Amino acid sequence: MISYSEAQLSQLSIHHIGNKVQNEHFSLSEQPLSLDDELLASLLMQYFLKPFEKVNEAYRFHHSSGDLQLNEVSHFVRQVFADEGTFHDQSQQLARHLFDISSHPNIKSGELYVASFKGVQMEGERYDAIGIFKSETKDTYLKVFPQEKGFGINYEQEGISINKLDKGCLIFNSEASEGYTVLVIDQTNRSSEAVYWKDDFLQLKVRNDNYNQTQNVMGVYKNFVSQLDSQFEVSKADKIDLLNKSMKYFKEKESFDIEEFSNEVIGHEEGIASFKNYKRDYEAEFSEPIADSFDIADAAVKKQARVFKSILKLDKNFHVYIHGNKDWIEKGYDEEKSLNYYRLYFKEEQ
Repeated sequence: MISYSEAQLSQLSIHHIGNKVQNEHFSLSEQPLSLDDELLASLLMQYFLKPFEKVNEAYRFHHSSGDLQLNEVSHFVRQVFADEGTFHDQSQQLARHLFDISSHPNIKSGELYVASFKGVQMEGERYDAIGIFKSETKDTYLKVFPQEKGFGINYEQEGISINKLDKGCLIFNSEASEGYTVLVIDQTNRSSEAVYWKDDFLQLKVRNDNYNQTQNVMGVYKNFVSQLDSQFEVSKADKIDLLNKSMKYFKEKESFDIEEFSNEVIGHEEGIASFKNYKRDYEAEFSEPIADSFDIADAAVKKQARVFKSILKLDKNFHVYIHGNKDWIEKGYDEEKSLNYYRLYFKEEQ
């Protein structure tokens, strides 16, 4: 989603954040880091930005009260975009805020990096951006060096790998009144305490754009198909056929229309009504409206294609890959052998 080949790291402040539940403290640097070393700046750019190259899902800041002005991170970042001279002061405010919400005993201490970037490309446009990153995982590194007639070896503890960003977010100076455009990464924790980064510290909600609309409706449809046998008499081959038809629709069409999709892919009156009800229930449960029509995002289709399975598993003996033309596969039952069977038709072997 982003490119940083022409971007520049203009300011960087580093602070240490402890876990206050564990009686740890935070430590604030008095001034930004000097970026005179070009190699160091290049390595930092790789550490901070490379993980976001494959991030497609975007978010916006919000607040549970509905008043965006009460979102602390959004407020501090807005001050920086308005006046770059406040960068270091606002980085300290961000550090204090992160310390205040680090209230779970399993949250790890670590360094907080606040960075200012120029010319980061997102969706084909270049923007100023603020990055907030936290390193929690420390590694031990071996160093091999020439010594006399051979080599010596040493080690360095508590090092940070530039290929492993633990937590981070990129905030683009775009659509400020809507809560900016935010990309987020959290690699270290998937458990309940991990929500503190995205939900408690940043307070994000999914940006309701074409990418997310495409991803959501494909996910909803996949889940709908998976539970169809609770309402209708459908085989696994029928389910795979429905998924294949939907994938064909999203790959070939430029825009989604729920009526067109329902008629072309489902094509069954009761099934169409059931899908629309399932979609409405999802929207109500997750407060996540899905428009009845929107432009299809190819990147979201490619991502969802990885989880749309077209494999029919028969006991532990056979896997049948079904890519289309369900009329060429028949299911039956052999009374003599007391076994189910599938009959496959084809024109030629590949």
